[in-house]
Amino acid sequence: MAADSMLRFVVTPQSYPDKRAPDARADDFREIADRYAVPRAEEQAGRCSQCGVPYCTVHCPLHNHIPDWLRLTAEGRLREAYELSNATSTMPEICGRICPQDRLCEGNCVIEFSGHGAVTIGSVEKFITDTAWEEGWVEPLVPGASRGQSVGVIGAGPAGLTAAEYLRANGYDVHVYDRHDRAGGLLTYGIPGFKLEKPVVMRRVDRLKAGGIVFHEGFAVGDDASLAELRARHDALLIATGVYKARAIDVPGNDASGVIAALDYLTASNRKSFGDAVPAFDDGSLDAAGKNVVVIGGGDTAMDCVRTALRQGAKSVKCLYRRDRANMPGSQREVTNAEEEGAEFVWLSAPHSFVGDDTVAAVRANRMRLGAPDASGRRAPEVDPGGPIDMAADMVIKALGFDAEELPHLWDAPELGVTRWGTVLVDSKTLMTSLDGVFAAGDIVRGASLVVWAIRDGRDVASSMHKYLRAKAAADAKVAA
Repeated sequence: MAADSMLRFVVTPQSYPDKRAPDARADDFREIADRYAVPRAEEQAGRCSQCGVPYCTVHCPLHNHIPDWLRLTAEGRLREAYELSNATSTMPEICGRICPQDRLCEGNCVIEFSGHGAVTIGSVEKFITDTAWEEGWVEPLVPGASRGQSVGVIGAGPAGLTAAEYLRANGYDVHVYDRHDRAGGLLTYGIPGFKLEKPVVMRRVDRLKAGGIVFHEGFAVGDDASLAELRARHDALLIATGVYKARAIDVPGNDASGVIAALDYLTASNRKSFGDAVPAFDDGSLDAAGKNVVVIGGGDTAMDCVRTALRQGAKSVKCLYRRDRANMPGSQREVTNAEEEGAEFVWLSAPHSFVGDDTVAAVRANRMRLGAPDASGRRAPEVDPGGPIDMAADMVIKALGFDAEELPHLWDAPELGVTRWGTVLVDSKTLMTSLDGVFAAGDIVRGASLVVWAIRDGRDVASSMHKYLRAKAAADAKVAA
């Protein structure tokens, strides 16, 4: 490598992959930007300052070796860059697409602070691994020598899939149970194709299946088997269900027809993309075509709903959020994308009621203002005395986040300890629940969070389960002797 291949941020401007024109991308569910060509990826990777304390790595939940694989990319050593990226992440091309880099690695890039614009870390990460798939560098999952022990994983989302991969590589028989007919969890059914095209997820799942992990799809714990029955089948269990219970809006008219939950809406859209029959979509209940749509919420799920409605041909799409733009929890990039595609954001507004007889016809919204900071330091929204406003709505999508389902009740397992929020209670060191040999990880432990944190949790819990299972095997062998 030439000595000047790095630290090029002064002479090379920041450049993300080109996005398709808004009117073109709003007509389909393809990802909105293509990946870099090789020269441009090398050029952008070469902007890295190779700083002594890489804040990008520090602020990445997986602590990816970002400066190192950026350097390798700039040098044209793409296979080595992929292998290093893959060493700490089971899904680097997925994280490259959907991680909120503006809040994590890129938002903490040293050259971002210097005013030159962060290194485009996520786009380079996506480029590296997509190239690896095309070139055949992504190796099969090779099981370790059989240990004669089996593990059951409940939930085929990012935490469960990550743990399953590491445990299989350590020689365990791994069975994954999921209520849906396809693995992937929210990666498959919750995130729209314009952010994450589904073949990207399915090739990861297919790799795990080819590695001998057994998937039991369409399997609902509590109906098809109790938690106790699964414990009897396996030497250890992992609960990685995620959180799927939609948070409610306690306002008049909440039960009106046309007021729907975000995940129901997104799942229906993603199923149609797979070519599935979706009666609730086909009869118009979950289809935004020709409708005035109002989305309630300011997180990434709300942005997914807004942008999906636009692609379905909604007459108008408004997003109500009770704080201002600077205080919204979702990615600012997603807001920009939505605005480019035709969404209208109504800041400092919150639903007062949903107007209509049996079917919603309008949203009556309170104007809000930001008051004193709350316990988290954020200024708390309060109702502005100016009075409510009405806006037409044929469909209202509630995207206020997700809470944990009542697993002890659903699974007939009252002995399973949970927190006051309903999340599964675990030992902070071992990640084991109140039940011996039953572990938990991901959103069902930490609450609704990011995919990258679920991957991190899956990696951590696999290590803890491996220690537990080795100790159990040693104890069983001692008893047998």
